[in-house]
Amino acid sequence: MNKKILVSLILISSFSLVTIFAQGTKEVVNLNQNAVIESNIVEEDELFGASAAAEKDEFSLEEMLQYALQDERLALAEYELIVSEFNVTRPFTNIIKAEESHERAVLNLYDTYGFEIKEFDASEHLVIPDTLEEIYNIGVEAEIANIAMYDKFLSYELPLDVKTVFEALKKGSISHLEAFERQASKY
Repeated sequence: MNKKILVSLILISSFSLVTIFAQGTKEVVNLNQNAVIESNIVEEDELFGASAAAEKDEFSLEEMLQYALQDERLALAEYELIVSEFNVTRPFTNIIKAEESHERAVLNLYDTYGFEIKEFDASEHLVIPDTLEEIYNIGVEAEIANIAMYDKFLSYELPLDVKTVFEALKKGSISHLEAFERQASKY
Protein backbone atom coordinates (compact mmCIF):
# COMPACT_ATOMS: atom_id res chain seq x y z
CA MET A 1 0.00 0.00 0.00
CA ASN A 2 1.26 3.45 -0.90
CA LYS A 3 2.73 5.30 2.12
CA LYS A 4 0.71 8.46 1.41
CA ILE A 5 -2.56 6.54 1.28
CA LEU A 6 -1.67 4.65 4.43
CA VAL A 7 -0.73 7.81 6.31
CA SER A 8 -3.94 9.52 5.11
CA LEU A 9 -6.00 6.62 6.37
CA ILE A 10 -4.24 6.79 9.72
CA LEU A 11 -4.88 10.53 10.03
CA ILE A 12 -8.54 10.14 9.10
CA SER A 13 -9.02 7.35 11.61
CA SER A 14 -7.49 9.48 14.36
CA PHE A 15 -10.80 11.31 14.69
CA SER A 16 -12.61 8.21 15.90
CA LEU A 17 -12.06 7.84 19.66
CA VAL A 18 -14.25 4.77 19.93
CA THR A 19 -12.28 2.87 17.30
CA ILE A 20 -8.96 3.80 18.85
CA PHE A 21 -9.88 2.76 22.38
CA ALA A 22 -11.33 -0.53 21.11
CA GLN A 23 -8.14 -1.43 19.26
CA GLY A 24 -5.94 -2.04 22.32
CA THR A 25 -2.32 -2.10 21.22
CA LYS A 26 -1.64 0.11 18.21
CA GLU A 27 1.19 -0.11 15.77
CA VAL A 28 3.22 2.76 14.38
CA VAL A 29 3.44 2.34 10.64
CA ASN A 30 6.80 1.94 8.84
CA LEU A 31 9.14 2.14 11.80
CA ASN A 32 12.23 0.60 10.30
CA GLN A 33 15.53 2.47 10.60
CA ASN A 34 15.31 3.88 7.05
CA ALA A 35 11.66 4.93 7.01
CA VAL A 36 10.64 8.54 6.80
CA ILE A 37 7.04 8.86 7.88
CA GLU A 38 4.94 11.64 6.49
CA SER A 39 2.81 13.31 9.11
CA ASN A 40 0.46 16.17 9.76
CA ILE A 41 2.76 18.33 11.90
CA VAL A 42 1.11 21.04 14.01
CA GLU A 43 1.17 24.53 12.64
CA GLU A 44 2.54 27.54 14.50
CA ASP A 45 -0.84 28.68 15.88
CA GLU A 46 -1.74 25.29 17.35
CA LEU A 47 -1.00 23.56 20.64
CA PHE A 48 2.44 22.17 21.43
CA GLY A 49 3.96 19.29 23.35
CA ALA A 50 1.76 17.34 25.74
CA SER A 51 -1.16 19.73 25.13
CA ALA A 52 -1.11 18.91 21.42
CA ALA A 53 -0.69 15.19 22.09
CA ALA A 54 -3.70 15.25 24.41
CA GLU A 55 -5.85 16.35 21.47
CA LYS A 56 -4.90 13.34 19.34
CA ASP A 57 -5.24 9.60 19.60
CA GLU A 58 -3.04 8.36 16.76
CA PHE A 59 0.52 9.40 16.03
CA SER A 60 3.28 8.75 13.57
CA LEU A 61 6.72 8.29 15.05
CA GLU A 62 7.69 11.73 13.76
CA GLU A 63 4.73 13.33 15.56
CA MET A 64 5.61 11.56 18.80
CA LEU A 65 9.16 12.87 18.60
CA GLN A 66 7.96 16.34 17.70
CA TYR A 67 5.58 16.54 20.66
CA ALA A 68 8.23 15.13 23.00
CA LEU A 69 10.83 17.65 21.79
CA GLN A 70 8.39 20.54 22.02
CA ASP A 71 7.43 19.51 25.52
CA GLU A 72 11.06 19.29 26.67
CA ARG A 73 11.91 22.67 25.15
CA LEU A 74 8.83 24.34 26.60
CA ALA A 75 9.62 22.99 30.06
CA LEU A 76 13.27 24.00 29.80
CA ALA A 77 12.40 27.57 28.76
CA GLU A 78 9.74 27.84 31.46
CA TYR A 79 11.97 26.60 34.27
CA GLU A 80 14.84 28.87 33.22
CA LEU A 81 12.47 31.85 33.26
CA ILE A 82 11.08 30.86 36.68
CA VAL A 83 14.61 30.64 38.14
CA SER A 84 15.37 34.08 36.72
CA GLU A 85 12.07 35.76 37.68
CA PHE A 86 11.65 34.25 41.15
CA ASN A 87 15.29 33.82 42.14
CA VAL A 88 14.70 30.18 43.18
CA THR A 89 16.83 27.13 42.62
CA ARG A 90 15.09 24.01 43.93
CA PRO A 91 13.67 22.00 42.34
CA PHE A 92 14.10 23.92 39.09
CA THR A 93 17.89 23.78 38.63
CA ASN A 94 17.88 19.99 38.94
CA ILE A 95 14.91 19.70 36.60
CA ILE A 96 16.58 22.03 34.08
CA LYS A 97 19.56 19.65 33.90
CA ALA A 98 17.16 16.75 33.39
CA GLU A 99 15.24 18.60 30.66
CA GLU A 100 18.49 19.31 28.80
CA SER A 101 19.33 15.61 28.95
CA HIS A 102 15.82 14.69 27.78
CA GLU A 103 16.09 17.10 24.86
CA ARG A 104 19.40 15.50 23.78
CA ALA A 105 17.85 12.03 23.94
CA VAL A 106 14.97 13.10 21.66
CA LEU A 107 17.36 14.88 19.28
CA ASN A 108 19.39 11.67 19.00
CA LEU A 109 16.23 9.89 17.87
CA TYR A 110 15.63 12.61 15.28
CA ASP A 111 19.12 11.89 13.93
CA THR A 112 18.57 8.14 13.97
CA TYR A 113 15.31 8.31 12.02
CA GLY A 114 16.27 11.22 9.74
CA PHE A 115 13.36 13.48 10.65
CA GLU A 116 13.51 17.22 10.13
CA ILE A 117 13.19 19.26 13.31
CA LYS A 118 10.29 21.69 13.13
CA GLU A 119 11.64 24.68 15.03
CA PHE A 120 9.51 26.92 17.20
CA ASP A 121 10.21 29.62 19.75
CA ALA A 122 9.31 28.19 23.14
CA SER A 123 9.53 31.63 24.76
CA GLU A 124 6.48 32.76 22.77
CA HIS A 125 4.38 30.13 24.53
CA LEU A 126 5.38 30.77 28.13
CA VAL A 127 2.91 31.93 30.75
CA ILE A 128 4.40 32.38 34.20
CA PRO A 129 1.98 32.70 37.14
CA ASP A 130 2.39 35.36 39.82
CA THR A 131 3.32 33.10 42.74
CA LEU A 132 5.49 30.08 43.40
CA GLU A 133 2.48 28.26 44.81
CA GLU A 134 0.72 28.62 41.45
CA ILE A 135 3.88 27.54 39.64
CA TYR A 136 4.20 24.37 41.70
CA ASN A 137 0.56 23.48 41.18
CA ILE A 138 0.85 24.08 37.45
CA GLY A 139 4.04 21.99 37.50
CA VAL A 140 2.05 19.13 39.00
CA GLU A 141 -0.57 19.43 36.25
CA ALA A 142 2.09 19.66 33.53
CA GLU A 143 3.90 16.54 34.71
CA ILE A 144 0.62 14.62 34.88
CA ALA A 145 -0.01 15.67 31.25
CA ASN A 146 3.52 14.57 30.28
CA ILE A 147 3.02 11.16 31.88
CA ALA A 148 -0.28 10.77 30.02
CA MET A 149 1.44 11.69 26.74
CA TYR A 150 4.17 9.10 27.23
CA ASP A 151 1.58 6.50 28.25
CA LYS A 152 -0.16 7.12 24.91
CA PHE A 153 3.10 6.83 23.00
CA LEU A 154 4.15 3.70 24.87
CA SER A 155 0.88 1.98 23.92
CA TYR A 156 2.30 1.67 20.39
CA GLU A 157 4.71 -0.98 19.18
CA LEU A 158 7.86 1.11 19.05
CA PRO A 159 11.46 0.48 18.05
CA LEU A 160 13.48 -0.42 21.13
CA ASP A 161 15.49 2.82 21.14
CA VAL A 162 12.35 4.97 20.99
CA LYS A 163 10.60 2.90 23.66
CA THR A 164 13.64 3.18 25.93
CA VAL A 165 13.78 6.97 25.58
CA PHE A 166 10.02 7.40 26.13
CA GLU A 167 10.17 5.19 29.22
CA ALA A 168 13.05 7.28 30.57
CA LEU A 169 11.18 10.53 29.83
CA LYS A 170 8.08 9.18 31.57
CA LYS A 171 10.20 8.19 34.56
CA GLY A 172 11.66 11.71 34.59
CA SER A 173 8.16 13.19 34.56
CA ILE A 174 7.19 11.00 37.50
CA SER A 175 10.24 12.26 39.39
CA HIS A 176 9.46 15.89 38.49
CA LEU A 177 5.84 15.36 39.55
CA GLU A 178 7.00 14.18 42.97
CA ALA A 179 9.28 17.22 43.32
CA PHE A 180 6.47 19.64 42.43
CA GLU A 181 4.04 17.85 44.76
CA ARG A 182 6.54 18.21 47.62
CA GLN A 183 6.91 21.92 46.94
CA ALA A 184 3.14 22.47 46.49
CA SER A 185 2.44 20.73 49.80
CA LYS A 186 4.36 23.47 51.63
CA TYR A 187 1.59 25.98 50.89
